Amino acid sequence: MQAETAYLFRHALLRDAAYDLQLPADRARLHELAFYFIEEAFGGRAPMPPPLDTIDPPPCPPHRTDSIAAELAEHSRLAGGGEGEGAGVPPALYRLYLHRAAEYLERAFHGQASAQAWQALSELVAGAARGECHRRAGAVLLQAGQPVAAQSAFTQSLAIAREVGNRRSEGMALGNLASVYRDTGRVEQAERTHEQALAVHREVGNRSFEGMALGNLANVYRETGRVEQAERTYERALAIHREVGNRRDEGIALGNLAGVYLETGRMEQAEWTCEQALTIHREVGNRRFEGITLCDYALCLLVQGRHQQARERWREGAAILRELADTGELERKREAMQQACARASVPPFDDPEERQVAGSAQS
Repeated sequence: MQAETAYLFRHALLRDAAYDLQLPADRARLHELAFYFIEEAFGGRAPMPPPLDTIDPPPCPPHRTDSIAAELAEHSRLAGGGEGEGAGVPPALYRLYLHRAAEYLERAFHGQASAQAWQALSELVAGAARGECHRRAGAVLLQAGQPVAAQSAFTQSLAIAREVGNRRSEGMALGNLASVYRDTGRVEQAERTHEQALAVHREVGNRSFEGMALGNLANVYRETGRVEQAERTYERALAIHREVGNRRDEGIALGNLAGVYLETGRMEQAEWTCEQALTIHREVGNRRFEGITLCDYALCLLVQGRHQQARERWREGAAILRELADTGELERKREAMQQACARASVPPFDDPEERQVAGSAQS
């Protein structure tokens, strides 16, 4: 690389000072050039994701620009892409890469960054699409352990859905709000709101979300000791997921059923169902629930006295949850594991002495 054609700033202050020395119009032009050069280097223009207000939209097709979509959106914005049709980069391209960045960051479990992208996109769209942006922002915030911010986003989504008369979106936002109530200990409110969401899904014929609502209600039943009712409701959810071809939620329902079998002492059925769930999670690339199910599988093996296999499954599952930075779920699974290990009179799988013993056994 020639010194005349490459520059390296050894201090951020020098870089920022050099940037600030450029006239605003020159800076905008440089961002415009950067946008087009980077876009071309990563395979050219990405396709537009499915519209946010589409009924049952297909997944956003991947593209090589996805990993740098946030940077492309920012270059577009700084080139004037959000300020009118006369800008150096058309506003449509700012919306394109902001949308793709939100989708990519959500898939990569970068919750805060994804939520910021969804919220920025909500300012550029209207109607049901704007409500969906708030709903998607709330979903990633809830998963990132920010229920207060998530509730605010879901409340905005619900208000927009009701304002524009979109019952389908209203049902989806109600289901999300119910999940916040459940995660924050408001179980009765969660159950009532899940029931409201279920009624709306049935009214508008949203079978996919009807199955999800049944699964969420089953979670409430299970957590409040109504295990038989939970099992029946999980089975109804599973039947709908299979009917509509929703493999992702089929895997989740199977994992939940495995938990019921474990709680009720049906170890062989629990193990077999965990394996089914893991196969589907891996097939559809659902890394989060792969990690969750591996941790649950470990408890099933532990109860059967298969301690080494249980230890291996736990570590696989915990490693995935750490990789995804899902600390809330990891802590819940760790607490369950420690209690199960205490009952089985074995050291916890994350205990430093246990790790040392396991490492010695492998060497």
